[in-house]
Amino acid sequence: MEYRRLGHSGLKLSELSFGSWVTFNKQVDSKLAEQMFGACFDAGVNFFDNAEGYERGMSEIVMGKALKTLNRPRDSYCVSSKVFFGAHDEPLPTQLGLSRKHVREACDQALKRLQVEYLDLYFCHRADPDTPIGETVWAMHNLITQGKILYWGTSEWSAAEIEEAYVFAKENHLTPPTMEQPQYNLLDRKRFEVEYQPIFEKYGMGTTTWSPLASGALTGKYLDGIPKGSRASLSGYEWLKKHMIETDRGKERMTRVASFIEIAKDYEVPPSNLAIAWCLLNKNVSTVILGASNLEQLNDNLRAADAIPLLTEELKQRLDDL
Repeated sequence: MEYRRLGHSGLKLSELSFGSWVTFNKQVDSKLAEQMFGACFDAGVNFFDNAEGYERGMSEIVMGKALKTLNRPRDSYCVSSKVFFGAHDEPLPTQLGLSRKHVREACDQALKRLQVEYLDLYFCHRADPDTPIGETVWAMHNLITQGKILYWGTSEWSAAEIEEAYVFAKENHLTPPTMEQPQYNLLDRKRFEVEYQPIFEKYGMGTTTWSPLASGALTGKYLDGIPKGSRASLSGYEWLKKHMIETDRGKERMTRVASFIEIAKDYEVPPSNLAIAWCLLNKNVSTVILGASNLEQLNDNLRAADAIPLLTEELKQRLDDL
């Protein structure tokens, strides 16, 4: 496993990492999570991603139990959480967003659920239109000075919002955001490659990209409907089914997916590995967060870097032409 610096920081993350969105607490319990983390450690993966909003905090509890049972040295891995959506079914105004109050309390709650003394990375899961960005920058800076987090960043913020946070931090001698966690895959590229490019060049921002398989679409498993046991078949994720298959946009994307699957067959490589390897080619990607609902799927995806040598200029052009 190769390691990459997180932007201009001194922290090095494995090029592939493992996240818990959708799967933990729904398809993955603490016992299976323990096995998955073991596989990740064996493969050299050192970064595990979570959020307060994943399963209303239960995802963090599952992860915390599994990591505690494995009993690996804390300095051998990095763990993250995200703040914004809250961890309650019907959160009160003080239980969500990026106010100083919620940022502080959400961090303490995440530490307790994950059973760790500090978070390596802490993300603002979305921008908060009801809270001045300066207040959030101060809140994150204070958590760093308190030793509760080491680095803070953003997730799915606009380039303009990230710029505002950097400028405020610079003017007030505070810690600026170090990383952004955006979606990035063959079907979703514009924000990462166009909107964020000036931010990458100006600030050297790191990235922990998510959904390299476009919520599983790039595996081809949704070309003939929704297979049983897939995340799109889960209760509460009907929006995913509609987004991927039933809308005009979803149907158009599936046409491109079908063509992508044929290209993967031509090169005799699993489509999932090809899609993940393609993400790793971008120099602005610090790490690609994998998701998996079972151990076999995880082990398959952990081998994705082996497909990088196949990505010749000819193959990359074919993928771009889709």
